[in-house]
Amino acid sequence: MVDVLLHVPRLPLRGEDVNITSLDCRLGGCAYNVHRALRVFNIPAWLCSPVGTGTYGRMVREQFEAEGIIPFVSLEEENGCCYCLIEEDGERTFLSHHGAEYRFDRSWMSRVDFSAVDSVFICGIDVEDPTGSEIVEFVFEYPRLDLYFAPGPRIMDLAKDRMKKLLNRRPFLHLNETEALSFSGTDTVPGAAEFFAARTGNSLVITLGERGCYYRAAGQGGTGCSQGYVPGCFAGTIRNTLGAGDAHCGALIAALKLGKNLRDACEIANKAGAAAVSGFSGEFTAPSCSSAAG
Repeated sequence: MVDVLLHVPRLPLRGEDVNITSLDCRLGGCAYNVHRALRVFNIPAWLCSPVGTGTYGRMVREQFEAEGIIPFVSLEEENGCCYCLIEEDGERTFLSHHGAEYRFDRSWMSRVDFSAVDSVFICGIDVEDPTGSEIVEFVFEYPRLDLYFAPGPRIMDLAKDRMKKLLNRRPFLHLNETEALSFSGTDTVPGAAEFFAARTGNSLVITLGERGCYYRAAGQGGTGCSQGYVPGCFAGTIRNTLGAGDAHCGALIAALKLGKNLRDACEIANKAGAAAVSGFSGEFTAPSCSSAAG
């Protein structure tokens, strides 16, 4: 989808007028951001996202063409957008208008050659939408695929039956601290990690902003390298946190695909997340990440 970035000195109060300091547009959305991170590491992947019509649909198609991405499905419905209010400390607040990019039909996936696929990434905001049930059914139609799942900031708004079913699918979870604590009902990050590990039987990572992240590897309880904190590596200026979690998630998946163990993959992902928040557009480039992967 298209992110419309509105930089503001602070969030406005009701009925108040606030002048923005700058405005920009860029492609975004969890799937696109993770796909972009995978491409930075030269990990082959399909972006299975529909593209619609209208002003924002044209912007998506133009950017796809510039990046060499072939639109997966074309729909006769307007693309939506996300208005991103970004405060001076880099924190962002979203106002989302969902359009064609949030439609999904699992029959579309017959276009993919699954003989060349070993895993799939999905995000909670897509699962939450009306056709999100199609995504849930899709991942169960292909049980051999490793599932990476980022529930996102609206984790508490996901339909309980869909969330329960996805957790039963044993996904590798990628969450931030607020999401993990609120859903698990615990008050510590290790406690939340233990809760989710018991539910999924799989590995997980909980991001902690500037403090780095916490990881727990599947089936390796106790001490040692199976679980623990990985310190953050950020020492610059936070310009924009938009897409930082997605960059972290995509880099983490890429590092695991490159054969890194979970802790080392978290170090690489932390560097990718730090690079993302340092840029005005929330993006990161190959040199800052490939050097970490080396």
